[in-house]
Amino acid sequence: MAGERNILNLRFNQDQGCFTCCMESGLRVYNVEPLVEKAHLDNDIMGSIAIAEMLWRTNIIAIVGGGTKPKFAENTVLIYDDLSKKFVMEITFTSPIKAIRLRRDKMIVALQREIHVFSFPMPTRRLLTLETRDNPKGLVEVATLAAAQKQLLAFPGHKQGSVQLIDLGATEAGSSSAPATLAAHQGALACLAVNSSGTMIATASTQGTLVRVWDSIRRHLLVELRRGADPATLYCITFSRDSEFLCASSDKGTVHIFALKDTHLNRRSTFSKMGFLGNYVESQWALATFTVPPECACVCAFGTRSSVIGCPTALGNHFGSGFFI
Repeated sequence: MAGERNILNLRFNQDQGCFTCCMESGLRVYNVEPLVEKAHLDNDIMGSIAIAEMLWRTNIIAIVGGGTKPKFAENTVLIYDDLSKKFVMEITFTSPIKAIRLRRDKMIVALQREIHVFSFPMPTRRLLTLETRDNPKGLVEVATLAAAQKQLLAFPGHKQGSVQLIDLGATEAGSSSAPATLAAHQGALACLAVNSSGTMIATASTQGTLVRVWDSIRRHLLVELRRGADPATLYCITFSRDSEFLCASSDKGTVHIFALKDTHLNRRSTFSKMGFLGNYVESQWALATFTVPPECACVCAFGTRSSVIGCPTALGNHFGSGFFI
């Protein structure tokens, strides 16, 4: 029975006020503050679930089966309406689905080598198919605000360490050009984030020591943030809702919080004036950190009252929070 409680995936919704918990025993949806279970969909309804994406705080959830007892194929996305308690749509692809992202007007589905963009929810039609390099993590992010300056979609480029950027609004208007390419890292991408307004992108490589934040319009580096000196596996990087802060979690068991608007709040190396030491001391270190169990993957988000929330996958309903000023 313990295996049926295993968590396969955690994902915060677009306003970071709820999260989905994909389990061997079905799907749970939680409100963050206060921590309250909002939906409980058991194995007999859902089977084991690998991916779930809420549409803001609505009753619409996109799911993909997975785990050891799936009821649905890993290459099919199903849309579940929790109000009517039924599935209202399904779309099947030729290969397993790696990630889903929802806007109020679009659904983005990542496969291992393709990104598919659909109008959503009705009518649902394919707008665009984009090729990527091998993308087993399903790295893809989109600006979520309806009033975003750009409907920015970011995903891995064909060259290792690069990010491709496309404005979905321009595509819909029929004036799209080829995606722009951002040379973000030398190594392969490990994490990707887009702020809600589509003006900034955060990237990290498999080295896991640096997070780089870019201006999405001019495609230049805004700030380089140092997680640490030793290589690490980054689990997530997340912008605050106002884009003034960014948090990152890794397998080192630490969640790091960085300032983006007032970067003087970030710590600097005491050797920063010694130019011969190079980039190691030029990047900025976290203004605050807090710890979570290092043996389990952790996703993080921003709560209210200057709080950051870390949600470890191995701890079920328990999660820690760090506070900063």
